[in-house]
Amino acid sequence: MAENKKEQKEKPLDKMTVTELRSVALEIPEITGVHGMNKTELLSAVKQAKGIQDDTKKRKGASNRELKKQIQMLKAERESALQADNKTLAAIYRRRISRLKKKTRKAA
Repeated sequence: MAENKKEQKEKPLDKMTVTELRSVALEIPEITGVHGMNKTELLSAVKQAKGIQDDTKKRKGASNRELKKQIQMLKAERESALQADNKTLAAIYRRRISRLKKKTRKAA
């Protein structure tokens, strides 16, 4: 009974493992060289064979170049805040710089 529930609920292709994708691809006669493919190749081949549109989502947000420009501006503002002996404002700029640096690492 538990096996019937698992068979009824089919995983989305994006969530499948490589071995599951290979078993799906072996059932489709149009796809050759299944065992030599990696996950992204298998995923695109199966989607193409089944006629599924590949909707790769682009990340929203600024590019690294724009983020780094913002970081440079904030660093200059932080320096001026430190020279003006405004430690609370300098701490705010430091946190903003840290957040932007994390965004650049994620965007890379």
